[in-house]
Amino acid sequence: MGLRRTALALGFGCFALAGCQVFAPPPPPPPTVRPAAFTALGVSAPYLYADVIAGRKARAAKMKAAKIRPLSAGAAPAYMAELENELRQQTAGIGIDVLRVGSNLLIRIPAAFTFDPGSAAVKPQTDATLLEIARTVKTKNQTFVDVLAHTDTSGSPEVNQALSTKRAAAVATYLGTHGVTKARIASKGLGESSPLYNPDVSETQKAANRRIEIRLVPYTG
Repeated sequence: MGLRRTALALGFGCFALAGCQVFAPPPPPPPTVRPAAFTALGVSAPYLYADVIAGRKARAAKMKAAKIRPLSAGAAPAYMAELENELRQQTAGIGIDVLRVGSNLLIRIPAAFTFDPGSAAVKPQTDATLLEIARTVKTKNQTFVDVLAHTDTSGSPEVNQALSTKRAAAVATYLGTHGVTKARIASKGLGESSPLYNPDVSETQKAANRRIEIRLVPYTG
């Protein structure tokens, strides 16, 4: 009888453990995959391959006056690769894209991280994100820094152009007040002229079009 009770007790314990395993929490869902069209369209837009804002000659003169030494042509690729690696590590998993565009780098920040709808005031909760970007951009000072702002297609082109110009200037000011040499920075609003999605029908598409981009271009003199 004693052996039978022991066997029954062990059997019940095994059943209980098996039951616990059945109710174990499911694994987390895989990360959401962004539509392929987003990135493909985002790195082929002509404006990304244009000269730096206000022209390289004028910008280089400001860099020289700020005593920033230019990169040699041979050193630029390794310099930009190191910068890219640092930025990717800093922004991993937070919804910010670091894209290679030719010899340049593009940091693409959804407007949800920076501005409320219709506003050009940088949101306080964005400080941590922009501050991390500023720290790396500050130390890697042999680059031009172009800040580009975009809107969706809601509203009039004139209102969108004015809003994007203010937003670009706000982010440029933020970078300048957090250690990035002001001689390196220029800003420009592009309004609704360069959407990632066209037309932008869904709110997801509109939110993607409302974005800030920081373009880093190697300063080679």
